[in-house]
Amino acid sequence: MTPLQGLRVLDASTILAGPLCCRILGDFGADVIKIEHPRTGDGMRGHGYQKDGVPLWWKEISRNKRTVGLDLGAEAGAAVFSKLAATADVVVENFRPGTLERWGLGPDRLHQVNRGLVLVRVTGWGQSGPYAQRPGFGTLAEAMSGFAHLTGDADGPPTLPAFGLADSICGIAASSATLMALRHRDRTGRGQVVDMSILEPMMAAVGPFATVFQQLGIVETRHGNRSTNNAPRNTYRTRDGSWVAVSASAQAIAERVMRLVGHPEVIDEPWFSSGRGRVEHVELLDGYVGDWIAARGRDQVLAEFEEAGAAVAPVYDARDLVGDPHVREAGMLSEVADEDLGPVLMQSVMWRMSETPGGIRHTGRRLGADTDAVLGELGYPAAEVARLRREGVVA
Repeated sequence: MTPLQGLRVLDASTILAGPLCCRILGDFGADVIKIEHPRTGDGMRGHGYQKDGVPLWWKEISRNKRTVGLDLGAEAGAAVFSKLAATADVVVENFRPGTLERWGLGPDRLHQVNRGLVLVRVTGWGQSGPYAQRPGFGTLAEAMSGFAHLTGDADGPPTLPAFGLADSICGIAASSATLMALRHRDRTGRGQVVDMSILEPMMAAVGPFATVFQQLGIVETRHGNRSTNNAPRNTYRTRDGSWVAVSASAQAIAERVMRLVGHPEVIDEPWFSSGRGRVEHVELLDGYVGDWIAARGRDQVLAEFEEAGAAVAPVYDARDLVGDPHVREAGMLSEVADEDLGPVLMQSVMWRMSETPGGIRHTGRRLGADTDAVLGELGYPAAEVARLRREGVVA
């Protein structure tokens, strides 16, 4: 028994926030039907690395989803989608505002066929406002949210992440918003539209950026791996050339770190009793911690920090993460059988639930693998599906 068993979700979104939202719902039992263009497929199929022409990211982001090739821009395709929506609990889409309406699939039409439908609309900037019609991608949200401005060395350029950070945060947020809307639907019988921009969850992740400016007139700047809230907090290089990260957000941890590195005298300084006070003396603290770590190998640093109850972690690459015993034993990675690649290692479901755990039933499937089955469930005869396929409406 899974928490979302019996829930049907239509994933009409692409790259990356909407598909991740739907993947999370699918991980916990929802019947997710992935809608792709019948000729070009979903854009995620062309993202990232491939092995023998098989897209690897697709296998992970589209796991637990049935795939249907359907041209929503064709009148017959829109009619099929409308029938699907009548059977669904959730539709997730990320077209430019007004696109669904142009196809005759806007909220008014969808709620006419399904009063309880939750329509999650993921865009860069939201459904309204001066920027609503602009192309919106996670990179742009990372820039406008303040993240890039705050990231990087003080004398270096604004820095973007090397992965889909804003999209991923938005996808996780969208899954939460979806469940809130479903809670309302279960109480009232009424669905609603969820207007989900990629920018706003990224703004939340950056923190009280706007509040600090409005209240104090402070425009925060880049400061490398240090924090303006606490110290010591940085990455430090070990004697054998590895890197570790240290965080001392809690007062007790900061005290343990300074005792460990041989400078307990600073603990009695008045400024040491607050994170902001320690930040004002960051050069001193970083020097003490950095010198101590630089004189030792990574394994010794990690062992001594653990013994002292101080907070440290190695800076990992993919090889390190995959080989880590905690990651493995805690079940954070799973091997899943795949029809194209054999066993595929991927991230497990994001959280553990004691009574209704999620799971990975299958990896991302081939384009149109489930079209016949899904349309058959709607009552389409095989001959009708074949005709739609000849006309290029489905795949």
